[in-house]
Amino acid sequence: MSEKFSPYLCYMNHSLSSLIQYATHELKDTYEPREIRSICQIIFTDVFHYTNIDIHMKKSEHLDESFVKKFSEIIRRLQTGEPVQYIVGTTEFCGFRFGVTPATLIPRPETAELVYWIKENTRPGSSILDIGTGSGCIAVSLALLIPDTRVDAADISEEALRQARINAQNNRADIRFYPRDILHHDLYDWQTYDVIVSNPPYIRLQEKASMQPQVVNHEPHSALFVPDEQPLLFYEQIAAFGQTHLNPGGSLYLEINEAFGNEMVQLMEDFRYRNIFLKKDFYGKNRFIKGEKDETGA
Repeated sequence: MSEKFSPYLCYMNHSLSSLIQYATHELKDTYEPREIRSICQIIFTDVFHYTNIDIHMKKSEHLDESFVKKFSEIIRRLQTGEPVQYIVGTTEFCGFRFGVTPATLIPRPETAELVYWIKENTRPGSSILDIGTGSGCIAVSLALLIPDTRVDAADISEEALRQARINAQNNRADIRFYPRDILHHDLYDWQTYDVIVSNPPYIRLQEKASMQPQVVNHEPHSALFVPDEQPLLFYEQIAAFGQTHLNPGGSLYLEINEAFGNEMVQLMEDFRYRNIFLKKDFYGKNRFIKGEKDETGA
């Protein structure tokens, strides 16, 4: 067998089933078996364009050497900790397909919960602003899930906005994107909105040691971390911004650090939001908060 393959792979029958065994052997120190099976599924569907039926029906068929070589190369990259979403260049979120790059965070399932919560509580024809849009996953999903919405999105990163525009175009979502720094929101002219949403940086630097190396070593730190001494830095600015740029009765939705649920309730009260609701994610952690601007606009 060619030297292109690892010794372990050389002795295997080259089928989808054997590649899963190979991946399990090579990645056992990095991922759980369930995660490895999920990664293989992503590779087979997103890179090699197999359907789920193909994977089941053709799992024992002999594979071309070029197929096996490419799979082996992907596994080697995974062994370095590079996330599979960056390797294949796409991921699924809220039933839609998004391109992702190292300039954008990889969308999380928890954030999809936030999108569906907003969808349930937002009437068609509303205006929405997504602050810190990254890949555009929140903005694009809301534009597609809520009829007749006007969706704007802002981010400080030009690279992220470039990818977000591509994702909007590929999903046929009509969104206006703006390069803006929310920490200095007073420097720009803004519209007013019925809904403002943000999943800003909220992980303290001291939490880095407990995080997965795949995240710390590969995802953009500017979209993840805040100083230990200013854990609510972005929320303070966004809450203040919402009071001047939400329409009367409008809603502010935020994804938050689970460690600061009570502090976020207090912050929202300090900024005069009404009907504040702290919501847990499917892991039972305080992950989202919603507040409403007074209907009188006061």
